[in-house]
Amino acid sequence: MEGQSANENIVLSVNNIEVIYDHVILVLKGVSLDVTEGGIVALLGANGAGKTTTIKSISNILGTERGEVTKGSIEYMGEKVENLSPTELVQKGVVQVMEGRHCFEHLTVEENLLTGAYTRKDGRKAVSDSLEKVYSYFPRLKLRRKSQAGYTSGGEQQMVAVGRALMAQPKVILLDEPSMGLAPQLVEEIFQIVKDLNQKEGVTFLLAEQNTSVALRYATYGYILENGRVVMDGEARSLSENEDVKEFYLGLSGGDKKSFRDVKHYRRRKRWLA
Repeated sequence: MEGQSANENIVLSVNNIEVIYDHVILVLKGVSLDVTEGGIVALLGANGAGKTTTIKSISNILGTERGEVTKGSIEYMGEKVENLSPTELVQKGVVQVMEGRHCFEHLTVEENLLTGAYTRKDGRKAVSDSLEKVYSYFPRLKLRRKSQAGYTSGGEQQMVAVGRALMAQPKVILLDEPSMGLAPQLVEEIFQIVKDLNQKEGVTFLLAEQNTSVALRYATYGYILENGRVVMDGEARSLSENEDVKEFYLGLSGGDKKSFRDVKHYRRRKRWLA
């Protein structure tokens, strides 16, 4: 793998981790990646490649699904985090937005957003200010703030999920499959908001995404997973211009998609054999 520049400030580092479910099913096989401060790092690959498992490993929520990290380490700001609870991670600034736009359906949009501030201790005024900032990025949510979340659209629920994460004042947001089930126009809207939050608020993003084309347009760096391994990484623009990535993930060539491991270039490029 190429790896990111050594002089960049790495806030999150996943070091050669293996993940096993039910004590027997090996899902991740030596995954390593770095997330630099102020970056948007895309974790790419087909369904089942290991993207969500990687995100959940960082969030320390694998235990709820009978999974565990059995090798390697995960560090945030230079500190190993495998023994921290998900709540402690949130307090340190790492917040996950889970796949599937999880909302409390019976609560209003605004009540959902306020649940994101449950770990904060800086007072009602500060929380209120954060709420207004969320509404400035998601004006549609302000219009729907008194509506039950369960009766809002899929796009609005995704906005609620991201907005709720923002209420925790995160340094890093782990965003899992933000485009899933959304119309293309809404996907662009969500990703543009991610870009704005990154540039204007300084929020760092690690996003897992099947929609490689959109993700690489907004990301700064990308890692491609296949069968629980990182098979390629690089600057987003470089990946989007790579002929093999175009063929297997961007759908820009004819014929059936194969595995990266079927490509004749694959074994010539030692950096792919991570």
